[in-house]
This record gives sequence, C-alpha cells and structure tokens, in this order.
Amino acid sequence: MQRSLSAARVGMQTLFFMPQFKNFCLTILPLFCSFHFAFNAQTKTNHVQHDWPQWRGPNRDGISREAGILKTWPKDGPKVLWRVPLGEGYSSISIANGLAYTMYDDGNDEFLACFDALTGKRRWRVRTDNKYRNSWGNGPRVTPLVEGNLVYTVSAHARLYACDAKTGAVKWQHDLAKELNDAIPDLGYSNSPIIDGELLLVTGLGGTNRSLIAFEKNTGRRVWSSHQDHPGYSSPIIISAHGVRQAVFFTGTKIVAVSPADGKVMWTYPWRTDSFENVATPVFFSNDKLFFSSAHPKEAGSAVLQIKATNGKVNAETVWKNNIMQHHFASSVFYDGFLYGTDRAILKCVEAGTGREMWKQRGFGEGSLIFADGHLIVLGTGGNLTLVEATPAAYKEKAGAQVLSGKCFTAPSLANGKLYLRNESEMICLDLVEANFRQRQLTH
Repeated sequence: MQRSLSAARVGMQTLFFMPQFKNFCLTILPLFCSFHFAFNAQTKTNHVQHDWPQWRGPNRDGISREAGILKTWPKDGPKVLWRVPLGEGYSSISIANGLAYTMYDDGNDEFLACFDALTGKRRWRVRTDNKYRNSWGNGPRVTPLVEGNLVYTVSAHARLYACDAKTGAVKWQHDLAKELNDAIPDLGYSNSPIIDGELLLVTGLGGTNRSLIAFEKNTGRRVWSSHQDHPGYSSPIIISAHGVRQAVFFTGTKIVAVSPADGKVMWTYPWRTDSFENVATPVFFSNDKLFFSSAHPKEAGSAVLQIKATNGKVNAETVWKNNIMQHHFASSVFYDGFLYGTDRAILKCVEAGTGREMWKQRGFGEGSLIFADGHLIVLGTGGNLTLVEATPAAYKEKAGAQVLSGKCFTAPSLANGKLYLRNESEMICLDLVEANFRQRQLTH
C-alpha cells in the first residue's frame, strides 16, 4: 500500500514538471476558473426577479424591475413552460409566493382560481358569482390582489371577496350592489382594488357618499365612504406628491384624489366621457405629474396634470391636453421621460412633459404592454407578442412571435423570470430568463 502511494506521488510530480501540463495548470486552469466564477457572478447580478402581486405589478404602474430577460427569441417565441385551459374573462394574472391567481368563467359560474406558478397545476378555485354576460365581452374583469395571507377580488356583478391565499377559504365578503342599493356599471364591475396600510380601497357604484369606499383589509369592516359620481372602469392608484399621500380614482366623469385614511376629497378634475368609459389606469411620474387618457371625447383624449400644494391645500393644474393618446382599455407605461401606450389601434411613444408624439406603429390592435429591462413587452389583441426597445428615437422591434390566438385583451404579467399571458380560453407561461435560454442552447 505504501509503495503504491509513493509511486502515485512520483507519477504526479513527474506529470507536473512536464512542460505542457505545467503550462496548463499555471495559465489555462486559473483562467477557466476565473471565467467560471465571473460568469456565475454576472448571471446572478443580471438576473433580478420579483413577484407581480396585483393589477399592473408591484407598484401598479406596469413597470417590472426584473433584469436579464431574453431579448433574442426563437422563431416560435420564448419557451412555453406550461399552458392550461381557462374560461372567458379579462382578469389579468397576479403572482405571489409561488402561486398565480386569476378569474374566469366556467359554464354559468364565475371563479377565482389559484395555480402553481411553476407548473400551472390548479391548487383551488372558489365560485364568486353567476357568469357575467355582455355584448362587449363575457366574464370577470377584476385582477386579484395578493397581500400576506389573503387574496382580494371583485366579481363582475360587484361581489367583493377576501380569501385565504393558500386554500381559497372565504374570510369575508360584501355584495356591493345589494348593500349599497346601487346598480353595477353597464360594462360590468372592472375596478381592481388597492391596499394602503390597513385599508382596502375600492370603487363604489355611484351612490351619494359611497362612490369610493375603504374596508379594513383583515375583517372587511367598512371604515369610510365618500364622494358621489357614476363609476368608471379604471383602477385606483396611491401616490405621494409634495409630501401628501393621495388615492387617485378615475371615475365616470372626473379624476378624484382623496385622503386614503378617511376618504376626504382633496381635489377633482372634470373629464366627462361617453358612457362613462374611463377605463385605463392613470400614470404618476416625475414626483408630481399625473397622466390619464380615454378614447372619448375625441377632441381631448389625454392630459397631464401637475399636482401642487399651497398653504396645506392640494390642487391640480393642466400641463397639457390633446388627443394624441386615446386609451380604450390598455394603460400606458412611463420610462425615462416618455409615455408608451396604444392610441386606439396604434402603439405610440409620447413625450410626457409636452404631449409631443415621437413615433407610432400599427400591428397590435389596442394591445396591452408592460415595461422590463429597457424594453416594452407588447401583447397585441390578436395574440402577437413583441419585444420593443423603449426609446423615443424610433420604433425598434427586437423580437416577436405569435403565442396566442383569439381575443387577447388582458395585460401581460412578469414574475420571477416568467411571463404569464391569457386569452378567453387558456393561460400560458413563458420562460423569459436569458440565462435559461443560453443554457438550453449549450445542452443541445
């Protein structure tokens, strides 16, 4: 045994002193190791991920903080990790803690459902209402909101739910139409709720002092209600301008900013539209600017307001107003001084400070978009998915593929490197991590 070890030691010493092997150990091997660790470090640095727990993402602005997304696609698009059957509806997909939530119809019923975000396997579903039928489209409209152990949503017939996020067990609920003695909007209840602190803020149904409502998020107790206006179809946002926290609602006839704590109206800005069709979510930018848009009236489809605070009072003044951007239902995103969104059936880039059009491109219908890693991820209403560089210089398409068919009116969701999309019959999950794509290329 001792002689064998000695022989092996002599053999290794002899091999090390051979010029070729010595050069390999002293030069090539260290370089390989350095490259290996540098590659891993670079991958970890560039690959940033997060959840998408509510309507329009973490900050409710359509902006993802993810980095390292795939920017060169195969002909058929990013790899499909899974696809599952789904029913009618326009609820987008919220992702939190490894679970994905959305709403859809099945038969004559409407459901809130939870899926495994990695596999697409359904974990649970809970019936929320009767099927909603409308000539403009059937099914639920609201996007679930996930916070802590609860998931919140509202049916198209205006039934508000708080359910256990892991099991679907209903913790509390309110039938808004019955309790408020008001009618649901003509196109169905479409306003996704929002949380501020301990309160869940929702759009009411238009009655006196109950157009805007706040509930205690854990118990469902009504804390306040205020304002009177016909409801629109837009979802509220929470902003802070000049140190003043505000909940901004786009109702049927105006922009309304209230105190999230007690519902006191701070300021309003009139914006009457045909059939109260204010749908797209406003966009807050540059610390005190608010952009909003609707398709009607045609002569003034969009505006930017500047929020000001003087002697303890808050108001809003017009910065610009024109018809350069007219949103039917898809919301814009703001990046580096510019707004990107669909003006009816045209994708546009507009200078946020002036309302000046920078470029436009057809081919998406009234498609929806989000922003990630310097790019726009645009889903056309016909199921064409496109990656566009977010630059005012020109329309620069980087990749594209036909990934769905039928009517695609639901905005994409991006969480933990995966892109979630749906139409009226299925939901799909795409792998958008560039490192995963490169790894697949190496193994094949």
